[in-house]
Amino acid sequence: MRVKRYVVDSMPDALQKIRTDLGKDAVILNTKEVRTGGFLGMFGKKKIEVIAAIDANSNTGSMGAPKTSPQSQVQRNLQVPASNPPAREMEYRSDFPEVPDLFVATASPKKELVTVASTVETVNAYSPQQVYSQQPINVPAKANPKEEFLLEELKQMKEMMRKLTISSDITELPEPLQKLEQRLLEQEVDPVLVQQMIDDIVRNAKEKDEPVTDQSALLSVRSKLSSILRSEESKQILPNTRVVHFVGPTGVGKTTTIAKLAAEQVLKYKRKVGFITSDTYRIAAIEQLKTYATILNVPLEVVFSPQDLSKAFHNLEACDVIFMDTAGRNFRNEMYVSELNALLKTQGNSETILVLSLTTKYRDMRAITNNFNKFKLDKVLFTKMDETDSYGAIVNLVHEFSLQLSYVTNGQSVPDDISEMDESQIIDLLLEEPQS
Repeated sequence: MRVKRYVVDSMPDALQKIRTDLGKDAVILNTKEVRTGGFLGMFGKKKIEVIAAIDANSNTGSMGAPKTSPQSQVQRNLQVPASNPPAREMEYRSDFPEVPDLFVATASPKKELVTVASTVETVNAYSPQQVYSQQPINVPAKANPKEEFLLEELKQMKEMMRKLTISSDITELPEPLQKLEQRLLEQEVDPVLVQQMIDDIVRNAKEKDEPVTDQSALLSVRSKLSSILRSEESKQILPNTRVVHFVGPTGVGKTTTIAKLAAEQVLKYKRKVGFITSDTYRIAAIEQLKTYATILNVPLEVVFSPQDLSKAFHNLEACDVIFMDTAGRNFRNEMYVSELNALLKTQGNSETILVLSLTTKYRDMRAITNNFNKFKLDKVLFTKMDETDSYGAIVNLVHEFSLQLSYVTNGQSVPDDISEMDESQIIDLLLEEPQS
């Protein structure tokens, strides 16, 4: 008998190799799943070990002699002369001498063996010494229970180490920084930005080998926030600006804000101001701006389409600065935003100010800014500061979109209740404990 061992990726590969090497009369004696490579027997690649054999006296296709069918071969094996000793030992040549420890002997004198042919079939065979147990070809043996146990333990240890690392990071964070971190998160500052600031402060403290005290932590966080909010550019409307566009969603107070800024230009800077409104969707908006124009004694032009802009600018050519009120439309509608973009195309120096309410969720603020940012945005103005006690959105918006701060309103009174944004005041509001 000729015996060969194959280590393959799948049973189809084994069948092909067995047919090529041993012929289609070969018998598969055993199959099992093994692992190759890896470290200390673990993490190896799964393979299938197949033991196949063929009678050395049979004529196979690979030897170039006439082929014998499996059925005739079995019949020949079953014809044992009566004169032969019943316990005569079988002799065979083996290419794999350590075969016996891989096979499972059974007491039964008969057993079905799998024969490799063009179609897999089973035949009854007789062996004087032992018969090998059949195992299904297409069902690999289960993985070693010890390996599964070790892999499960490694997973549990990895998860435990991860939790210990997280716990260690929390306990290592100095208490002053823990308090400031919590305060910034309560103010709805972006958690990723908060983590970046805290990590930088801890790293700098370790490099300088200095302890983190309440005072040093507060100064460091204030410095980080100041670097985000501060800018060298002017928050005011520039003296050479000819047209100021005000854009934003509905209900943020654009019209009232325009009246406040117009009063500042007229009363404080003695500039001649003109109004243009394209907010023809709300009759109340036009009437409201007309009232402010009458009080301030400034001209007002109403435009219904971008084609009316040329005439409006011609009528206001004597004005030093023109404030243009745009309609507060649904910022999620791309068509409305595109219409607005056509209204912002003006000649001469201009500024576009995005007006947002601090009572708006930052998620919506972000979406609004992202849509309006498709055309030039110069500054951002926040309204309704008196109606909230959360100011983290200011930091988030400036950090994410690099917009220049301008004014902030904290009431409805005209021309009062508006001022330039004071970064120090915002930082104080972010870091101070709320008053009970």
